[in-house]
Amino acid sequence: MKDLLNGWGATLVVFLPLVGAAVMLAIPKSEETLHKLVALATSLAVFVVGIGLMATFDYDKSAKMQFLVDKGWIDIINSRYLVAIDGISLPLIALTIFVVPLVVVYSWNHFPEPHNPKAFLVLMLVLETGMVGTFVAQDLLLFFVFFELVLLPMYFMIGVWGGEQRRYASLKFFLYTAFGSALMIVSILAVYFLSPTVGGQHTFSMIALSHWGGAGLAKGTAVLVFGGFFMGFGIKVPMFPFHTWLPDAHTQAPTQGSVILAAVLLKLGTYGFVRIAIPILPVGARSWAPVIGILAVICIIYGALGCLAQTDMKRLIAFSSVAHMGYVMLGIATLQPWGINAAIFGMVAHGLITGMLFFIAGSVKDRFHTLEIKRLGGLLLQAPRMGWLLAFTCMASLGLPGLAGFWGEFPAILAAYNPAAGLNVALFRTFMVIAALGTVLAAGYLLWLLQRVAFGTPSEEFENVDIPDMHLTDYIAWVPMIIGILVLGFYPNLIFHVTDGAVHHSLRAIAGH
Repeated sequence: MKDLLNGWGATLVVFLPLVGAAVMLAIPKSEETLHKLVALATSLAVFVVGIGLMATFDYDKSAKMQFLVDKGWIDIINSRYLVAIDGISLPLIALTIFVVPLVVVYSWNHFPEPHNPKAFLVLMLVLETGMVGTFVAQDLLLFFVFFELVLLPMYFMIGVWGGEQRRYASLKFFLYTAFGSALMIVSILAVYFLSPTVGGQHTFSMIALSHWGGAGLAKGTAVLVFGGFFMGFGIKVPMFPFHTWLPDAHTQAPTQGSVILAAVLLKLGTYGFVRIAIPILPVGARSWAPVIGILAVICIIYGALGCLAQTDMKRLIAFSSVAHMGYVMLGIATLQPWGINAAIFGMVAHGLITGMLFFIAGSVKDRFHTLEIKRLGGLLLQAPRMGWLLAFTCMASLGLPGLAGFWGEFPAILAAYNPAAGLNVALFRTFMVIAALGTVLAAGYLLWLLQRVAFGTPSEEFENVDIPDMHLTDYIAWVPMIIGILVLGFYPNLIFHVTDGAVHHSLRAIAGH
């Protein structure tokens, strides 16, 4: 079994969802239950393979690329099918394969209109292939293919199954991210041609390019090329001022789309910074770090103020994502191990917590047929279990110690006190103070949301309406996420132990400049 995983594990976890999608395409549309079972079985099979990878992974050598496969792909340009997993990618792969089956379970009785489970679940499985593929790819061109693959399924999820403004939101999502990707492919080509040849050929290998670390590259060139990566990854995060597509996409997307978008898709951008931009172009990273830090704290404050101005529950949660991803980017901007470790932890914590908030928002919409905050109230009286879970998740989101959100925010703020050598210490300590103030604003908007939605008595509109509490599928989909938030809150070393060695390894080029 170990030999099989070492040879095929990374490939299986990427392409099994496509196999499931192909099987579903052969099944008639009318066989709804069979489609649900195939989608669930496929996502669970991917989860089992992922568990096998995690069980086989050598955690004492997390900096080493494991389960490596290196095969010829496009020989004429020396682009290879190069996949591997290390301590940076493993937690994000685990998050992806954990969330997708839960979304499939939640979908069992919650398919949006137009009712077409076959198409909806096929898109979800294709999306899983793109997300996991992005985290395992170690060839820049292969990474780009997977990075772009997620665009189409999410575009159709929003554009077909979204709300009233779905066409506008899906087009905005597609155009923003496509624009960033266009600049990113230019930077990929620049790195390809500017890096030294290997065996007489240029290479797209991220492993080889990380070893090169931009050595001999003129500073101006490194800064310019890093800028292309910054646009491609920054729009995906999204960072201010490229964030405007996110609230629209989240508000219009069906619940399942919002959960996957928040839990995993936003992490493709932050992962790109950690995996590609910083190790390959450390000189450019050092020059851009203050800019990233400034934009990160703007995200934190602007996102929080944006939350306080919202009247729609889903849109408020979307703006909270802008703020929380600001903490992740602040950790990345410090260019030091503690900050990058905090950023990766923050990605996983945000995925679980905000994904859970969108699950709850979707269920509130199903029951009340509105997400307008002023029309809601008394959830703890009408659906007490859902109300208590909303309270728990809001506490996790505002960074309460003992829950996962704390370990994504506090270490990132701490890292800003002592950024990497050569960065402006006074500037980053200013960022630290601003980010700390952002936690107060986070408590403000989340407690305001909780007070308006869960506390008090039901509004006149709904006081005599029988509101069902949680269904069986809600329990199955939500309880694992709640357990994950608790476990990571009490034992953060579960992720830090995995990421730390790989983070130090990826930052060795920064230490050398």
